[in-house]
Amino acid sequence: MKTLQLLTILFTTFLFTSCFHAQNIKPTVYAVGDSTVKNGKGDGSGGLWGWGDFIGQFLDSTQVSVENHALGGTSSRTFQNLGLWDAVNNKLKAGDYVLIQFGHNDDGPVNDTIRARGTIKGIGNETEEIDNMITKKHEIVHSYGWYIEKIVKDAKSKGAIPVIMSPIPRNDWKEGKVPRNNTSYGLWAKQIAKRNNVTFIDLNDKMASKLEKLGQEQVTGTYFYKRDHTHTSARGALMAASIIIGELKSTTNSLKNYIVSNPKIELPRKKHIFLIGDSTMASSSNPNTIGWGVPFPQFCDTTQVNVINMARGGRSTRTFIYEGLWDAAKKEFQQDDFVIIQFGHNDAGNIDKAKYRGSLQGIGDETQKVMRDSTGVKTVHTYGWYLKKMIQETKDKGAKPIVLSLTPRNEWPNGNVERRTETYVKWAKEVAMAEDVFFIDVNDVVAKAYETLGKDKVKDFFPQDHTHTNLEGATFTAKLVAEILKNSKEIGLRDYIL
Repeated sequence: MKTLQLLTILFTTFLFTSCFHAQNIKPTVYAVGDSTVKNGKGDGSGGLWGWGDFIGQFLDSTQVSVENHALGGTSSRTFQNLGLWDAVNNKLKAGDYVLIQFGHNDDGPVNDTIRARGTIKGIGNETEEIDNMITKKHEIVHSYGWYIEKIVKDAKSKGAIPVIMSPIPRNDWKEGKVPRNNTSYGLWAKQIAKRNNVTFIDLNDKMASKLEKLGQEQVTGTYFYKRDHTHTSARGALMAASIIIGELKSTTNSLKNYIVSNPKIELPRKKHIFLIGDSTMASSSNPNTIGWGVPFPQFCDTTQVNVINMARGGRSTRTFIYEGLWDAAKKEFQQDDFVIIQFGHNDAGNIDKAKYRGSLQGIGDETQKVMRDSTGVKTVHTYGWYLKKMIQETKDKGAKPIVLSLTPRNEWPNGNVERRTETYVKWAKEVAMAEDVFFIDVNDVVAKAYETLGKDKVKDFFPQDHTHTNLEGATFTAKLVAEILKNSKEIGLRDYIL
């Protein structure tokens, strides 16, 4: 009898505990869609983000979980054919939410050898039978509305709550306006929502209206990129997510109960590109001595990176370190930043006389003791030794050093632009190779470009002397550096160059 009573108590406790936990399991918000909901792995690769990556910042994470299952390149059809919807549907439970947005890829071919992802236009029951050229399987293709409705019905059958969005607008402009999709996928999404009595958010129109208030010039380069009219930057994705949240607040959908009143929004940290060098890279108040680092930011995607020009005129590798300029810069380096280092013009100066900026030639460990005025005896190292120090300390900070050879002067011995292939160009390259970092021979690249332009045109770049360029010359060099970075997959900066 006692045994039976004990078993009864244990069973009752188990049921109570199970019910208690079941009642307290957090609902999950699932996002399903294409690359405008999640681009790539959702890590901002190439600076591209989807709104599903930011929607969670507006929701109370202690009360609700968020899972972004969208996949770039999918349509309402292929998302299901690939089993991506099944993966979500199998986990759905009563009280969960499904945020649905498709349409950007549904307009493609129904059958081809590239993607075969198109759907029949509209919301009807029309079908098209095909032998899929990619999967090699017989397939019945349905309308866009049919596929959206299937997700809705599947979710409802599990007790989950679907929310349908019209596709975000593209960054296309016609006479100051952003075209809507209210006669195609936006309309069909709305019709399916109405037919199934579920929440519809006209994300397309709401976001397009917001973009129009900002204007094309402000939108492009901040919320979208010049190179891509479909996929948003982090700020664009955040805008879309905030619109969805704002629209939810005005509905009866219970998801609005999990919206936080004062969300703490965090955008991905911008990476930094630090420029470390001398006057040929630095800013100047003299219009005839502008370094290429000054116009360089115009060739960079500053929605993703900050260009921080810490170059200083008149410095060599030795004095940049001696004066504390290197330590000041180094303090700001963070993991995954880029540090572009370029010296050489002033390293050939006096070692033991005022300005005390010359370094020993080569890349070895030899040193020379120098009496530096009243400051006492100082140890001078080689050009390569100082470069190595900068490279190693950059790596210690988790940043990525890139070594550039010095810029060429406007000197034309034997009809060709002067190179320094036996001194500072050679030594910079040798150090880069020894330290296993990237080296860019700016000296040779710019010299060749000068020779193509001709001596008379290049002369216009150097109105003051043979070393320093004006803004036109600086921009010419900056563009060449940007092109090298853009064309190099290995360096890792190509996605940040326009």
